[in-house]
Parts: sequence; structure tokens; C-alpha cells
Amino acid sequence: MNRFKDKKVLIFGLGILGGGVSVTNWLLKQGAQVTVTDLKNQEQLADSIKKINGRVEFRLGGHIKEDIAANDIIVINPDVSIRSEFIRYAFELGKEVVNEAIIFFREFGHPIIGVTGTRGKTTTVAWTEYFLSSLFRSSIAGNSTTHPYLTVLDKKDDLEIAVAEVPSFQLELADKVPIAPYIAVITNISQDHLNRHGTMEEYARVKSLWFRHQESHHHCVLNADDKWVYFLLSQKTCDNPWYFSMKPLRPGLSGVWHVKDAIYFHSDHQERQVLTLDDSALALGEHNIANLMAAAMAAHLAGVEWEDIQRKIKSLPSVPFRQEIIFADDKLSIINDTTATSPEGAIQALKRFGGLETVLITGGTDRQLDFAKWAEVLKQNIQPGNVVFLAGSATDKMLIVLDDWSAAAPVCDTLEECVDTAFKKTGNYSKSVLLFSPASKSFEKFKNEFDRGEQFNVLVKKYLG
Repeated sequence: MNRFKDKKVLIFGLGILGGGVSVTNWLLKQGAQVTVTDLKNQEQLADSIKKINGRVEFRLGGHIKEDIAANDIIVINPDVSIRSEFIRYAFELGKEVVNEAIIFFREFGHPIIGVTGTRGKTTTVAWTEYFLSSLFRSSIAGNSTTHPYLTVLDKKDDLEIAVAEVPSFQLELADKVPIAPYIAVITNISQDHLNRHGTMEEYARVKSLWFRHQESHHHCVLNADDKWVYFLLSQKTCDNPWYFSMKPLRPGLSGVWHVKDAIYFHSDHQERQVLTLDDSALALGEHNIANLMAAAMAAHLAGVEWEDIQRKIKSLPSVPFRQEIIFADDKLSIINDTTATSPEGAIQALKRFGGLETVLITGGTDRQLDFAKWAEVLKQNIQPGNVVFLAGSATDKMLIVLDDWSAAAPVCDTLEECVDTAFKKTGNYSKSVLLFSPASKSFEKFKNEFDRGEQFNVLVKKYLG
């Protein structure tokens, strides 16, 4: 059934990053009558408008409630909060309100492993799908310029299963619209997006909406080491919880846990070693071992044997912009960790790559996050003279919490200045690491963290000649 054919659909937020264009074009192919509204004007959206393939009505430069009333279905951009007065008005009128993720879950028609959490989502998704590919025709979906939800939806007839990355902005609607992954994975919960969700409790509650519409044969995979795990389960108990942990699981819990070079599987009062990690896997760091366990547990629940997972561990795909080593020789290693958009994400990079010869580029836009723990780990892993800050509202908070420790650290207005300054500092050592891990967003200077990462790569290539 084509639920969009001949329906009047309002795209609430076209945007400039491509997501709104993708949704618009997909709806046009379904035969919908599409109207687009956005706060930006036609000039600001010119590049996006050029990519639309079909007849669309535009309501640009602001929103009006009449457009909500005139349409049957409202499709909201992830940047649009469900607390918006216009979205609340849509609910009052009984309109159907959806986003890309909701459409994908409703229309895919095959099992979906859904992955959410503060850190490690993209890596867990990539590795889960990599393990699944030994048994199924599978695909990654969501939160990606290479695997948009609706592009994957177009090839659903060729697939048997998908692994969907779903951030909290896409999950908000699950309060009102039933979606249920076959396996729901929550990697961890730490401070993020508090400018959107307000409190940590509300942020965690949105993540727990995964469980609300699951059925008795569905599963969830949770981080037993995460302090929010009990809160998540208190919101709506998962019937079949499985856990991953960096230490032996507590009695009564089923799942996987890690010690030294081994991963053990515990279920039904039986425990056995199922995976062995070589030096290259161990070098990924504890946070990635946790991601590996989450991915392996989800893939095994979907039907992949441990032996098949073991064979694939040796060739795990690297994930762009996530502690990605973009250059290395006998004198210098350069790490692009632009997707460390929170203090907790950057802490993992500091622990993995920090050292006396490490030069750090950090800073960006604040989202009501606390940098106290980040500052503590920074001081333990980086020398005071080896930090370069990119100017921004988060940087202002970082400098305050670091106090006198950061007195000698330069604050640069542009990323180019940061890279130039950092390269000069690496020249003080016979062997050095240049780590780009912002610990924040950069709304003032870049389209998003991926644009920031791409610009960093360009600057590095330029500098290296």
C-alpha cells in the first residue's frame, strides 16, 4: 500500500544538508502533493531547491499554521523539535506527523536492528552490518550521507535486514508513532543535546522509546556498565534484555563480557569464550571493544554464528571521522575525530591517543554541556603547551574550567589557523600525534561535524603537500 499517493504532504524544514531534498524527492516519486516550508528564504536554499525533481509548492522565509492545516501529513526535519508550536498545532489538529526514520521503519518490511546511544552509534552500526553480511543481504540505513533512510527503502526488495542508526532527534516521535526494531541497541547514555531535550532524564527517556512498541519476540542490547541502564529499563521493560560489559556480568544477566583478549558469552547459566581479540582489535581502545561487543551480540541474536563473527573481526571496516587515522609515517600520525561532538566522545580519543608528544586541536559550539570531566582527562593526557583551541562558545567554557592550565594555549578564529599552529607544535618532537577532537559541535563555522572533518582533511593534505 502506498500511503503517500495523492496525499498532501508538508515538508517542515528543507535544510541545506541534503536530507530534506532526499525526503522531498522520495515523496514525489510516491505521487504525493508536496509543499515545502522553511525558515530560510529562496536564495539561502537555492542549492537545495535545484536538486528537487518535480513540482513542489514553496512556503519559504517562515512558517504559518495555515500550511499545517492544509496538509494531510507533516514530515519534520530532525532539527525541528516536536515541542515547536507548529508541530504541537499539527498534533492538536490530529495530523499525521512523521520523520525519515518513522517512514523507514513503517515501510521497510524486513527485520531492523536499531542502534541509538550517545557515543559509538555509527561504529556499532557499521560493524553489526559487517557481521550480518556473512549471512544476509543487509544494509546500513540512516544518519549518513551514503546510506540515507529512504535511499535504502528504494532497494528494500533486494534486502533481508537493515541496521538503522537513529539519533534522539529522530526518536522523539516514537512517543506517538509505533516503531519497533527487531533488536534495539543502546550503546550508552551521556550528556548531549541538552539544548534540545533539557535534562539528562528527558534525553534518556527519548532513547528508551525504542522499547515502547516492541513485542515479546523482540530483543534489546544494553550497556551493563552504563549508569543509565536501570533508568532505561524503568521506562518500559524490554522482554528480552541482553547486555555487554567490560567486566564479568552480574548474576542473572545474559550477554557478552570482556577480559584480557577474550569475550565470553553468558546465557541460561552457561558461560563460554566465544571470541578472541588480537592485538589490532585490542588497540582500538576500550570504547571500541564495547562497540564490538554490542555489534557482535546484535548480529548473533539475528542469527550469525560466533565462528563467523570471529573470522570477520580481523578485517573490521574503519569508520570515517571517528578516531580515523588519516595520515601516519615514522614521524607523525594525524587523527580526525571530528564526530567527537561531546566531552565524553573526546575523552575516549584523549585516552587512546594522548601523550607527551600529542598536540590537540579542540573547541567549538556549546550545547549546555559540562566540560569538567573532559578537562580532568585532558590534563592527564596532554601537556599544557600542546593544545590549540578553535574559537566558539564551547571553547569559552573550556577555558574557564581549565583556568590557568590553558593560559599558554592559543585560540584561533579559523580551522586553518588551528592546523597551521598545531603542525608547528608537532615539529618540536621526533615523533608526534596531531589529534583533532573538538568535544563539541561547530555551528558557527561549519554545516555540521562531517563538513568540519572534510575541511580538516583538506587542510592537512594542503599542509603536507
